[in-house]
Amino acid sequence: MNRIDQIFTDCRAAERKALMPFVTAGYPTLDTTAAILPALESAGASIVELGIPFSDPIADGPVISASMTTALKHQLHAADIFAAVKEVRPKLSMGIVAMVSYSIVHRIGVEKFVTMAHDSGVDGFIFPDLPLEESSAVTEPVREAGLISSLLIAPTTGDDRAAAIARASTGFVYMMARTGITGARADLPADLTDRVSKLRKVTDLPITVGFGISNAEQVRSVTRVADAAIVGSALVKHIAKHIDDIPDPDRIAQAAGEFTAELATGL
Repeated sequence: MNRIDQIFTDCRAAERKALMPFVTAGYPTLDTTAAILPALESAGASIVELGIPFSDPIADGPVISASMTTALKHQLHAADIFAAVKEVRPKLSMGIVAMVSYSIVHRIGVEKFVTMAHDSGVDGFIFPDLPLEESSAVTEPVREAGLISSLLIAPTTGDDRAAAIARASTGFVYMMARTGITGARADLPADLTDRVSKLRKVTDLPITVGFGISNAEQVRSVTRVADAAIVGSALVKHIAKHIDDIPDPDRIAQAAGEFTAELATGL
């Protein structure tokens, strides 16, 4: 069983929900990312969403986009990120899922990219810009490697298409809480409960919700109906507050862990 499947199986058996924080790989440095990952697990993260930096992030708001710009200044490549994951993976039991643009996968080559990820200890992928109609060329090699892949379901996605996206996904379904780009928001959409309920009727996969979740109370609200809450921009913004001219990986990791521990009180 894939690690992601096992984590959600264990969560359901224990009647608990999961926290999935997002961090940008290589922000502000790759050494810092390697220090942050264990801190997130210790703070209560079940799965971490590791963003692979991309020069044209489609769904990311200004906070995450800026973090990716910083990471790319280091001439960072996917192979470097996977090497860092491989080094830290033995210290971790939580899941690691790479959020990656299909453009990066296509440029490297699907089989090569999937093999690198598998060998590093990454458990799967979220593809934010992979069209459903083209997804099998990627999701099948991912499945054959024993990894999971998830596509995004937006609030504007029709019921039939949402069901098709769920069927094309493995591990979990990623539901966007709102349309537009990522970023912390003051409140959650009123229709979120209904959307999750509808989706549960067509899939047995765990349902994760992201986009706009920024504090423990919102984590609590989301996990009343969904299986996991994804927090991205709020954590990346908190990390940014603790970056000096010469980044201190341990100090930044401690700050990231403390923020994540606060989020976890909402579970």
